[in-house]
Amino acid sequence: MSDHTTGGNDGAGTRERRRFPGMSPRAYEHPADRSALVALRKLTGFDTVFKALSGMLPERSLRLLFLSDSVRVGERQFPALHALLLDACRTLDLETVPALYVSQDPQPNAMCVGLHQPVIVLTTGLVELLDEDETRAVIGHEVGHALSGHAVYRTLLLFLTRMAVRVAWIPLGNVAVSAIVTALREWFRTSELSADRAGLLVGQDPEASMRGLMKLAGGNHLHEMNVDAFLEQADEYEAGGDLRDSVLKILNVLPRSHPFAVVRAAELRRWAASRDYQRLMDGHYPRRSDDKDASVAGAVRESAGHYAERVRTSGDPLVKLVSDVAGGAGELGGRLRDFATGASRRPPRGDDERS
Repeated sequence: MSDHTTGGNDGAGTRERRRFPGMSPRAYEHPADRSALVALRKLTGFDTVFKALSGMLPERSLRLLFLSDSVRVGERQFPALHALLLDACRTLDLETVPALYVSQDPQPNAMCVGLHQPVIVLTTGLVELLDEDETRAVIGHEVGHALSGHAVYRTLLLFLTRMAVRVAWIPLGNVAVSAIVTALREWFRTSELSADRAGLLVGQDPEASMRGLMKLAGGNHLHEMNVDAFLEQADEYEAGGDLRDSVLKILNVLPRSHPFAVVRAAELRRWAASRDYQRLMDGHYPRRSDDKDASVAGAVRESAGHYAERVRTSGDPLVKLVSDVAGGAGELGGRLRDFATGASRRPPRGDDERS
């Protein structure tokens, strides 16, 4: 079996692209994805809730809903999308091809849900927004979710989010559900970074992946936008501001299911330029056949190493403060005082100045 495949009509579709037979999702999963999932499973009461809801989640109802009120993609309906789905599954070596539906919704979105048999849904807003190469990356993104087994937890999050609204009037019930929803959202955001990498492995066109993220942020005005300028935004967002901006970034992202588009673009750019990505493209990657022997301790060390490197190179003031304190640089009280009063932005006073 060849490790290369060709498909499509233009762009990345006309050139040879590598396939990854037997590849383990460990090959592309973001360290934060694995760390957040481990932390989620340690959350008090999560196992109990997960086991209870696994038997209650209306998967059959969900499938009937899509079947009755969406268009199922196949050889006779949306055949171009069907071809992209088959190509993505061949590239990542996903044996069971998920059902794919197109749902009428002007909001650009895609999801992969289901407990036992993942279902991929693309909205009409997304289908109309993206070109073929960008769509290839998005479908690869969703196939990556399926290969990583993310669909189970994503379905759980959808169900619990609706439940949280229904039990909002019950104080303790709301607190318990909200805690799990918050933890699931944190994992959900990091799982998107893993799936972005899977999308890049399928499309093997970093420019197309970046364009897709840029369009999600700015709409179908490609002639008015520029990928390099968009990535400069990402650099400014990651490095800019003072401690207050760092706190506001955290508060802004908490209610969101997805990371911000510029954050995803920056993360994907880093990975596309990394030695890990190049090794994958050269055919060196972990196999699913070895997953049972994978070391949990090794994954934890990898996650720790990833975060240590990000802390070391980050320009974010809050990250730098935490790093300095952890390293013994101290002066926490003074820094927090400056943060609260804005004194860090004032010029230093001379010796003869008085308050």
